[in-house]
Amino acid sequence: MRNPEPRISQNLVPATEGGASRWVHEVACHDCCICATPNRVLPSDLEDFTANILVANGVPASEARLVARNLVAADERGIPSHGVARLGRYLSGIKQKTIRPGVEMTVVEPAPALAVVDAHNGLGQVAGELGIRLAIDKAMAHGISAVTVKHSNHYGIAGFYALQAVDEGMIGISLTNSAPLVVPTFGAEMVLGTNPISLGAPCRRFPAFLLDMATSVVPRGKIEVYDRAAKQMPVGWAVDEIGYDCQNPGQVLRNLIERTGGGILPLGGRGEEYGGYKGYGLSLMVDILCGVLSGAGYGPNVDDVHGNPAAGTTAFPDVGHFFAVIDIARFMPVDEFTARMDDYIERLKGSRKALGEETIFVHGEKEWAKTLVHREVGIPLAENVFGTLSKLGEAVGVPAMVVQPVHEPCDFAPHTPGGGDA
Repeated sequence: MRNPEPRISQNLVPATEGGASRWVHEVACHDCCICATPNRVLPSDLEDFTANILVANGVPASEARLVARNLVAADERGIPSHGVARLGRYLSGIKQKTIRPGVEMTVVEPAPALAVVDAHNGLGQVAGELGIRLAIDKAMAHGISAVTVKHSNHYGIAGFYALQAVDEGMIGISLTNSAPLVVPTFGAEMVLGTNPISLGAPCRRFPAFLLDMATSVVPRGKIEVYDRAAKQMPVGWAVDEIGYDCQNPGQVLRNLIERTGGGILPLGGRGEEYGGYKGYGLSLMVDILCGVLSGAGYGPNVDDVHGNPAAGTTAFPDVGHFFAVIDIARFMPVDEFTARMDDYIERLKGSRKALGEETIFVHGEKEWAKTLVHREVGIPLAENVFGTLSKLGEAVGVPAMVVQPVHEPCDFAPHTPGGGDA
C-alpha cells in the first residue's frame, strides 16, 4: 500500500509554543485529524466552550478554565479518551456533589521539599495544578521534591502536569490512581486502577520526552472510544466475568460500571507469558505512592467517577496523586542535559529499523506532532461527542461551537516561527 504524503516536512521544523523550544517531524496524513473531518474545532474555541459550560454549572471561572485547558490538551495531543468527552462525567459528579468546585484545599509541609495536599473532594485538575506547582517551587528551592494529594478526583492526563516541570527545565513525574477497573494477574475481578505513570524531560532539538502511559493494556477511555464507534476490541485488552478474553467493549464497560466481574488486563496481558505480572506490579507501585502513602483510597476503595457509594467503601472517589520534580541544574547544566537527551534520541532514531518500518518514534513525539496539526486545522470531535457537547451547551445557554470548514483536498501546512511555510 502506498504511503501517504507527509503533512510536515521530513526536515525538523522548529516550534516555540508551550514555553520551550521543540521540534516535530515525520507526520503522515493518517496520523493527523484529516481536514475532511466535519466536526473540527480550534483548541482555543473548544477551551472557551468547555469553560463556559463549567461556569454555567457552578464552577468558579478560574477552575473552569483550568479544567477546560486540561481536557483540551488531551484532545490536542490525540488522546480523546481523556479529552472533552469526559465533560459530561464531571458535570454528573458536580450534580451528585461528589465533585466539589470551589472548595478550599489544604496543604501541610512536613519538610521543606515535601507537601501533603488534601483536595477535600474538589476538582482533580485543580488539585493536580496545586500539587505540581508546589512540587516545581520546592524543587527550585531544594533540588528535588515530592508532593502527595488525597481526597481528589480524576485529574486528566498525567502528562499535563509532567510537562509543566519540563517547561521550567526540570524533570517532572506525575502519577495517579483510579477506580478499580483492572484485574490482577490470574484474577477475574477488578481490584486495581489503570493507574497511569508520566515522566517528562526536556530536550533541545526534539520534542520533550514524555512517557504518559496507563499500567493497564489500555485505559478505560480507549474502550469507551471503541464502544462509541461500535468497534470490536482486539483480543488481549480485557476479560469477561470468568476471566476469558472479551472483545465486546459494551460488555466490558457494563461490567466495569456494575462491578459484575472481569475487567481490563494489566500491561503485558493475561497471565505471565508476556509479562502481565509486570504491569500488575507497576499498578501496585502507583497505588502505593498515590493511595497508601497519601492517605487517599487505594485498590477497590477508590470509587468510580460517578461517586457511587456502592462501588467502594466511601461516598467520594477519594483519588490520590503523586508528583515529584527534579531540578536538572543541581546535577549538571541544563544545556548539557538537553544535548545528551538529543544525542540519545538521535541514536534511537538512527538505529536499524525493522523490516518494513521507516521510523522509530520516541515517547511524546507523535503527540506533539498532532498538537501542531490540531492547533492549525482544529481538533476532530467524534459525531456523538460533538452532539453531546452541543446539548450540554444548549442546556445552559452557551453559544454553539465554531466549527472549521472542511477542506478537500487537505491544504494544511505548518508554519515556522518566522512565518514561512515548512
